[in-house]
Amino acid sequence: MLSNARIAISGKSGCGNSTVSRLLANKLGLPLINYTFHSIAEELSIDFDELCRLAETDSKWDRMVDEKQIQLANQGPCVLGSRLAIWIWRDANLRIFLDAPLEIRASRIHQREGGDLDQVYEKTKLRDQRDHDRYLRLYGINNDDFSIADFVIDTSHLTPEQIIQIIIDKYIAKNS
Repeated sequence: MLSNARIAISGKSGCGNSTVSRLLANKLGLPLINYTFHSIAEELSIDFDELCRLAETDSKWDRMVDEKQIQLANQGPCVLGSRLAIWIWRDANLRIFLDAPLEIRASRIHQREGGDLDQVYEKTKLRDQRDHDRYLRLYGINNDDFSIADFVIDTSHLTPEQIIQIIIDKYIAKNS
């Protein structure tokens, strides 16, 4: 049953969506689709922060990422992890939104990337607002409304392994 899974996972920066998507795909033996601005920045040798700034005024970057994600995801069963996966992948048979308070997300990003925690907090808060405004403008998607998700997981006090087990249990319950 899980070999036919088409699972979309979304969440804001620092929620664990990349880690959970990767580990879930590995556990299920499915391809992981996680094509992001980081992917484009690496492919085109553009600084990630610069690409984010470019995306604020030129929608081609968002559309490039989103179209490539869907193209890759539609090739068969997989786990698609992206900011907008639950909203834009129509063929998903399970949509999960990972959530955590800004303070926890900023702390995780700080642990991962270093720097000053207060600056990381402010940078994460600003990125959330820029992303929200951009998704609303481009697609009419309010990424603060995750009612489209089959379920929301608060990742604040869960390990990635616990989150993966919750997702597997929910998938089995929904598709049995």
